[in-house]
Amino acid sequence: MTIGQQHHGTALITGANNGIGLELTRKMLAEGWQIIALIRSGFTTDDPLITGAVASRQLRIYKADLSDFYALSHALDEIKSKEQKLDILFNNAGGSFPELKNSKQGREMHFDLQTVAPYIITMELKALLQKGQLKTVVNTSSNAFMTMKQFNPDTLEHPTEFKKLFGPYAASKLALSLWTLELAPQLAAEGIMLRSADPGGNNTIRSGKKSGLPFWLKPVIKLFFPHPSHGANLLYNAALGQHSNLPGVFLVKDQVTGLKFAAHSSKVLSKVQAIYEQEFAAAESMHTS
Repeated sequence: MTIGQQHHGTALITGANNGIGLELTRKMLAEGWQIIALIRSGFTTDDPLITGAVASRQLRIYKADLSDFYALSHALDEIKSKEQKLDILFNNAGGSFPELKNSKQGREMHFDLQTVAPYIITMELKALLQKGQLKTVVNTSSNAFMTMKQFNPDTLEHPTEFKKLFGPYAASKLALSLWTLELAPQLAAEGIMLRSADPGGNNTIRSGKKSGLPFWLKPVIKLFFPHPSHGANLLYNAALGQHSNLPGVFLVKDQVTGLKFAAHSSKVLSKVQAIYEQEFAAAESMHTS
């Protein structure tokens, strides 16, 4: 490794312990980044790069189920009390579920995990981002919503029907990119660059795990989709590549791409903001009191 590749920045990655998040973590650790992992379960113990980074404190782990606001609030408070600064925040955690289910807050799970939690994390860690140099937030989105014929922000919390991948999963990712688009100018005025990116199709299938993928897609993914390092590179480029000076954009294959249903962006942001201000504040005061 040449000296030029050595980085001394700090990045927080949610969902850092498997799939695309794990590959992004490994790539950045190898380049010398400090990594803060916000994860629900642990890292594999048979990866020398990971175990070495944990031992040297180059990789620091905080645990929470991001769809549980009480647990999330606890973990974020711990991060704010122990960490000094943040250069890049990758809101990457997520997943597609095989059926309709609700979070602990009583809303549809994809929505709380993939639309609301990234907003909460961004808002709560703004002060740490302000202390960093790069001040960049990348929200992991998806091109799954490109197929959507209609979108109603009012059904995000409680969808009436369920379709694997192209139902609530796609709607929650669209909502994530829409609030990103709407909030970006405000954050840019505060020096923080916010954008969303599709990491593309990746073979992230885990054996023995019930999946939210349509049955016909699984063999296609196994045969034709690239290794998760492909998606990790796209997220890395979204933070540090050619579009790093553009706020609010949605990147697909590292290209700026138009968002469908952009007329709903302010409504989605208002919805997410209200949940943050009313509910998350309540969860926060519960564990601090």
